[in-house]
Amino acid sequence: MTSPLAPPTTVATPEMRALRAEVRAFLAAEIEAGTLTPWIDTWLTRWDEDFTRRLAERGWIGMTIPTEYGGRGRTHLERFVITEELLAVGAPVAAQWVADRQIAPSLLRYGTEEQKREYLPRIAAGECCFGIGMSEPDSGSDLASVRTKGVRVDGGWTVTGTKVWTSGAQHAEAFIALARTEPLDTAHRHAGLSQFIVDLRSEGVTIRPIVSLSGDHHFNEVVLDEVFVPDSRVFGTLGNGWEQVNSELAFERSGPERFLSSFRLLAAEIGAIQQGRLPERSDLGRTVARMAGLHVLSQNIAGALQRGEKADTAAALVKLLGTTTEGEIVDVVSTRLGDEVSGGPGEIDALLRAGLHQRPGFTLRGGTNEILRGVIARGLGMR
Repeated sequence: MTSPLAPPTTVATPEMRALRAEVRAFLAAEIEAGTLTPWIDTWLTRWDEDFTRRLAERGWIGMTIPTEYGGRGRTHLERFVITEELLAVGAPVAAQWVADRQIAPSLLRYGTEEQKREYLPRIAAGECCFGIGMSEPDSGSDLASVRTKGVRVDGGWTVTGTKVWTSGAQHAEAFIALARTEPLDTAHRHAGLSQFIVDLRSEGVTIRPIVSLSGDHHFNEVVLDEVFVPDSRVFGTLGNGWEQVNSELAFERSGPERFLSSFRLLAAEIGAIQQGRLPERSDLGRTVARMAGLHVLSQNIAGALQRGEKADTAAALVKLLGTTTEGEIVDVVSTRLGDEVSGGPGEIDALLRAGLHQRPGFTLRGGTNEILRGVIARGLGMR
């Protein structure tokens, strides 16, 4: 079973084509067996640790982790191909998403040898799930305003504060928390921030569910009440948290999940047009062309990350344009179907209902559009 609209392919070496074909065949078999139901926004909404382990058995998790740490030692471009295929189908990948997308490369760049050997082999095996400890209540996307504090104690630190919108915290083993470890200097708000690997099963950790209007539970509020973190779990360099977070955000913002979250709905719309259930629309080519452009830009960032180059500005651009596009896909299909979405039993109706539930978050998570425009302007040297 294939989508009526396949993601455009510009990584077209024989090896890459063979890899795409292998992934597509695997996913088709999963759908045929009933172990995979294509859906919307599955990198957030579909947590399936069994599926994650099946991917790991094929070497499709931890691909860019060196073999010495239990990974596959493959390229970011190869990982990009697999990621794109998983998202285009709408596979349940939430369980490995954060750990594989940004925790693993951050560990490779900033982690101690002990931390790498503790977490990376288990991430590659699909056995270790992580969350993100950045956002806080009343802080929005302004990470410099975090109120969580790290206080030096004998043998480590105590971390106190509240993190919010932590996806999968109810399942995750740990998250990397951003905290202020030095008094706030209003002239240098980004200074004095540090990161800690916090075990979410530690004493003093309270995880409270944030249930969406659809009744789904993906997000959480995580309250840290003097949670002890040993010195061995300080992440990176004390006081260097701002630089580390921005490096991490390049991985979070640049991937194909930033324009493929509603891809299944676009594919279903095209399928309905082909079947005569929906009339053709003249602007469809513009949407497909934009998706193709985002594919190329995101793929180029994967190449830059492979070369160790900074990609903050380009990543913000992918996130800004990509999430706007995937939101517009939901809006267009909603307008075309109208009130019929309330009771329609077909695939496109079910996907649209899911898309409408998830659509408000597309342009919020990973940084609001306003924040991203500022990142882009600064990156381009604009004032």
